[in-house]
Amino acid sequence: MPSSIPTPQQQDQAHCWHPFTQHAEWCAPGFKPLVLVEGRGALLCDSEGREYIDGNSSIWTNIHGHRHPKLDAALHSQIDRVAHTSFLGFTNPPAARLAAELCGLWPKGSFTRCFFSDDGSTAIEVSLKMAAQFWQQTGHPEKRRFIAFTNAYHGDTMGASSLGGIALFHARFADWQFPATLVNSIEELSSLNPGEVAAIVVEPLIQGAAGMRLWPRGMLAGLREWCTAHDVLLILDEVMTGFGRTGKMFACEHENVVPDFIALAKGLTGGYLPLAATLTTERVFNAFLGGADQTFYYGHSYTGNQLGCAVALASLDVFRDERVLERLQVQIATLTELVGELSQHRHIAEVRQCGFIAGIEVRRDRKDPYPHSDLIGSKICHTARRHGLLTRPIRDTIVLMPPYCITDEQLERAVRALYAAIDEVCGQ
Repeated sequence: MPSSIPTPQQQDQAHCWHPFTQHAEWCAPGFKPLVLVEGRGALLCDSEGREYIDGNSSIWTNIHGHRHPKLDAALHSQIDRVAHTSFLGFTNPPAARLAAELCGLWPKGSFTRCFFSDDGSTAIEVSLKMAAQFWQQTGHPEKRRFIAFTNAYHGDTMGASSLGGIALFHARFADWQFPATLVNSIEELSSLNPGEVAAIVVEPLIQGAAGMRLWPRGMLAGLREWCTAHDVLLILDEVMTGFGRTGKMFACEHENVVPDFIALAKGLTGGYLPLAATLTTERVFNAFLGGADQTFYYGHSYTGNQLGCAVALASLDVFRDERVLERLQVQIATLTELVGELSQHRHIAEVRQCGFIAGIEVRRDRKDPYPHSDLIGSKICHTARRHGLLTRPIRDTIVLMPPYCITDEQLERAVRALYAAIDEVCGQ
C-alpha cells in the first residue's frame, strides 16, 4: 500500500508561502519543488541525492561555504552554554565582542557603535529611524526627507521599501510610505534643498536587485563629499557587498569612503543564521543620551543573539586565518576570464562584474529584451539545474556569485552550465 505520510514537497505545497514566488505555478499539479537537504563547501545536495553548485551563495549569504568546520565548531561551542538571552537590559560576551570587532574593522574614530537586528531590511530600518530621530534631537526637525536612487532596493519592510526604486516590488505600497525622493545621479542633488534632507541611502559600487548595475567610478566619493558639505547623513547599504564580495572587506573601501551609517547582514554570519548590524558614529550616538524621551525605542526579540554572534565572530576569524581577501583576488581574476568567454554567446547582451559578483544579461540576439511574460531568466536557471547549477535571476539577468571556497574546476562547471542552459532555452 502507498505511504500515507506526506512528502516534504506535499507539505510545502499545502502550507508554505515562499518569497518572490508565484504559487499558481508552485502549487500546480505535476510541479515538484526541489528539496535541499545537505551541503558542503560550494555544493548542495537534494533529497534525491543530486549534487549542485551553489551559484548564488544561497541568496548571497554563504561566503565561506556550507559546513565550514570553524563555523560549525563555533555554533556547537556556544550552544553548550546558551542559545539566546534578551539583549534588552542585558548583554552577552559574543555580542559585545562582535560589536567591538566590527567597529575595529574601520579607521580609528569612525564607527564606534553597533546596533544588532535580524536582516538587511531591518538594518536599513534602524539607520533610517536613527537618522530621523538624530535630527529631531539636535534641533533640526525640518531634516526629514530621505534620498535614494532610481532602481534601488533596500529591503521590503515599509520604511526600507520607501527607498525602493523598483516598481515591481514597491509601487503598490506607495500610499503607506514616508517622504523619499529618488534621483538618477549625484548631479541631480543640486536641484534639492539639502536643509530638508536627513540622509542619502545608496548601494555602493553596484545595485543588486536592479540587475547588478555598476555605478561609475568615483560616484561614491563624490556622494560623500556632497553629504559632508551639506551636513547630510550618508547611509550605505552593504548588505550584499559587505564581507569581501567586491574584493575588499567593504565596497566603500574601494573609494576610501566612511559613511555615517552602514547596514550589514547576509554574509555577516557566513550564511549560517539571521543577523544584521547597523554601525554608526559617536556623533549620532551622543544625540540619544539624556532623558527617556531621547531613547531609541526600537528593537527585536533576537537582537544580539548569541548563536548568530558566535558564528559571525568565527567568520571574521576565517577571513584572517585563511587570508580570504588575498585569495579572492585570484578567484576574481578567474571569474573575469570565465565570464569573458561567456560574453561571446549570441544571446548575452552584457556581463557586469564587480569583484566576485557577475550579472549576465540575456537578450534575443544581444539586442532585444525578451517579453517579461516569457520568464526567460527563470527558465534558464531552472534548466541550469539539470547541468548541476543552482542560482536565481533578476528578471533576465542571471546572477553568479558563489561562495569564496569554490574551486576553479567548480567555477568552470558553473559557467559551462549557464552556457548550456542559455543554449537550450534561447536556441543556439
